[in-house]
Amino acid sequence: MAAASSAVEARSIEMIPPGERHGHPRGQFTLWFGANAQITAIVDGALAVVFGADAFWAIVGLLVGNVVGGAVMALHSAQGPKLGLPQMISSRAQFGVYGAVIPLALVILMYVGFASTGTVLSGQAINLMLGVDVPAVGILIFGAATALLAILGYKYIHALGRIATVMGLAGFLYLTVAVLTKFDVTQVMMVKGFEWPTFLTAIALGAGWQLTFGPYVADYSRYLPADTSERKTFWYTFAGSVGGAQWAMTLGALAGGLSAAKLGGDFLKNQVGYMGDLAGGGLIAVFIYLVIVTGKLTVNCLNAYGAFMCGVTISTAVNRKDTVSKTLRIVFIIAVIGASVLIALFASKDFLNLFKNFVLLLLMVFTPWSVINLVDYYKISRDRLDIPALYNPDGRYGRWNMAALVSYGVGVLVQIPFLAQALYTGPVTKWLGGADISWLVGIAVTLAVYYPWAKATNRAPAESIYPDSAYQDSSAEDTVPLAAGGKA
Repeated sequence: MAAASSAVEARSIEMIPPGERHGHPRGQFTLWFGANAQITAIVDGALAVVFGADAFWAIVGLLVGNVVGGAVMALHSAQGPKLGLPQMISSRAQFGVYGAVIPLALVILMYVGFASTGTVLSGQAINLMLGVDVPAVGILIFGAATALLAILGYKYIHALGRIATVMGLAGFLYLTVAVLTKFDVTQVMMVKGFEWPTFLTAIALGAGWQLTFGPYVADYSRYLPADTSERKTFWYTFAGSVGGAQWAMTLGALAGGLSAAKLGGDFLKNQVGYMGDLAGGGLIAVFIYLVIVTGKLTVNCLNAYGAFMCGVTISTAVNRKDTVSKTLRIVFIIAVIGASVLIALFASKDFLNLFKNFVLLLLMVFTPWSVINLVDYYKISRDRLDIPALYNPDGRYGRWNMAALVSYGVGVLVQIPFLAQALYTGPVTKWLGGADISWLVGIAVTLAVYYPWAKATNRAPAESIYPDSAYQDSSAEDTVPLAAGGKA
């Protein structure tokens, strides 16, 4: 029992002390490639075609979105080694200790939503491998595997990312060759003219995919040594995330186009089975299903782990604790996975349309958050944080920071007239012929409101203030207290 307990990651929301920092930024490449080269990204790419874009212009638009969103996501990752903090704990410097809770509640909903969609698709892959027709079987097996690895934590998730990268490279290379040799893809490329509305939707799908990693990406770089190059952390993360996602989405766009042209089967009705049939069936199909499960397991572990970190960030804002027990970690992760499994079991059959609107809604919510976090870190505080104050509502950053909260609210609300979703289409969108530019408006307005206000009310210390070095041995206790602050 002791051995099992020691396998569980000891650290949670506290700063990672220098003696426990390890690794190389290339580990960010394997983690984020493995998390992106997976079936849900294929579905995301297919959406651009399913909802109207030509396959060629969909691929171009997805690339633009992935590059733009991936750059933002990788800038968040570069914060990890310097701060040694979970992403949402560091956001207390912008929003205040209590104020950071507001976007956190939305982040947890995002994690549960993505985890449930991943569980649906992975459950299908497991059932196909086992030859079982009962959806609950694959869903429950996948949910149990996700809970186990997410509970074990950081080290095991990174190891899974390395496995998923190797398998993803092999599986996606095979699928790419299969598509190009079995079908004449020119039949689905450039068959429609260029259309701004569908092109912008493709960009939004790519950007939205990348930006949703922002609230937790630094969680997986925070163990790197503090002197790790920000530039290397950025580029390894960017290359892994954008490379994996774009490859998967390109396959998805081609699959969507082939399906629409009645070639190769019906991707819309059976996304997982379509990929197995594309591989040629038999043992190769089983391997592709295993690739699907491994990739989804990687990203679902990120979702469960991220939800745990966000949940304890919320609770510790109230109780003022700076760490949590392993028992609470286990209970919270099981609760998150349980919720995602229940949603997966009762998922709507209108999966693709719901998923499209889910991704675009998240883009609306998290674009202003990313703007505020990055502007503060790189332009206002310039990575100078009073880290002990992040855990104290009466400290430097206070309970609420109105500059960030008001800017965030304005940044979200200003996008509403520009939305193009099933539930609501804004009046401006109609004038634009259906083009959704809401997230671009959100970036511009949030930046215009927040930057001058934050600059005038800057709370950053003259130099970073770190916790004292008197940490307890993480293997000796179930929890590890954060000591009082002292200047570096």
